[in-house]
Amino acid sequence: MSPQTADIVVLGLGAMGSAALFQLAARGADVLGIDQFHPPHEFGSSHGETRVTRLGVAEGTTLAPLVKRSHEIWKELEGRTGESLFGQVGFLAISSEPSQPGAADYVERTLAVARRSGTRHELIAPEEARRRYPWLNVANGDRVYFEPEGGYLRPERCVAAQLRLAAAAGARLVLDTRVEAIVPHAGHVEIRTGKGRILAGRVVVSAGAWAGRLLGPQVSGLLRPTREILHWYALEPSAPAGWGEAPVYIWSYGHGVEEGFYGFPAFDGAVKLAHGEKTRSVDPDAFDRSSEEEESRDFYARSIAGRLKGLRVDQSRRKTCLYTVSPDNGFIIDQWPQCERVLVVSPCSGHGFKHSAAIGEAVSQRLLDGASRIDLAAFGLARFGHAPLPGVAA
Repeated sequence: MSPQTADIVVLGLGAMGSAALFQLAARGADVLGIDQFHPPHEFGSSHGETRVTRLGVAEGTTLAPLVKRSHEIWKELEGRTGESLFGQVGFLAISSEPSQPGAADYVERTLAVARRSGTRHELIAPEEARRRYPWLNVANGDRVYFEPEGGYLRPERCVAAQLRLAAAAGARLVLDTRVEAIVPHAGHVEIRTGKGRILAGRVVVSAGAWAGRLLGPQVSGLLRPTREILHWYALEPSAPAGWGEAPVYIWSYGHGVEEGFYGFPAFDGAVKLAHGEKTRSVDPDAFDRSSEEEESRDFYARSIAGRLKGLRVDQSRRKTCLYTVSPDNGFIIDQWPQCERVLVVSPCSGHGFKHSAAIGEAVSQRLLDGASRIDLAAFGLARFGHAPLPGVAA
């Protein structure tokens, strides 16, 4: 049987892959998308009902243009599909961190980005925060930042909407198909799957936790899949008012790995909370996806008790999620060292979904126009000591 061919193949159709496929197809590219599952699904990183988005990204100013453009794209997609993808309910950053010489706390880092990017925001006194949000138990010494343009994204709906639009624009989908190898040739790239071969002019590898096994030791050594847990706690009958209209929030109360959490408004009588500890490394093909009630009890006792009001620790549910973490907790968007025809667009270190719509657009511009309008240089492999390919722009 003759292999399928495409000018561009997008490998992995989660947050980054679905966005890239949609943007490429919308511009008329001959593009094919492959996924080993049937997205949207619960086996990778792009699930769990909600994801935080905010313009004041404490991870750094290089990310601010991506999340700003992503907000515009999510709203455009809502207009095209009629789907509710982006709940713009506002964002709270809360810091109870002990001071350290020369170290800015979470609110200070968020403020720095907000000020440089011109993001609307306000600092709220703790007593005012308690008045506005009766479910929030901030102490008098805590710092509270509010950003009205933040909110939550619905990851499964975002992925599904972009895949539908991509298919409507002519993209081909090859689902439930596992890629076994990416083999560079002089004039094309061969993708070997369990169902045959696909020949591509160029390839986007957005395979998340599975990218490492396809990209060889130069890249796989930089990628560490980790098991994370998402928790949902039922509301008490006497829970304070306002949970259903709450903004999203990130609360940092220390400088250690586990000393913080993020959460969402109440939906259907339950509140989702989590923290990206990034400590439990796993094989994405062979780890225990189950979770125990004790994990929710431990997380509540360690992180939530005394800070949020009205949650029932005895009524909880959980889902497992995969992060793929780089050494500096940043993104990797760059040519594969083994082949300039392959673009690595995947490891997001647990904070990528909010940026994914704009990254998909930037990928399409890079492949079709030669450069992206938003500078992606900060996400290159050179920062880890990898030299760019000869003749390839960083």
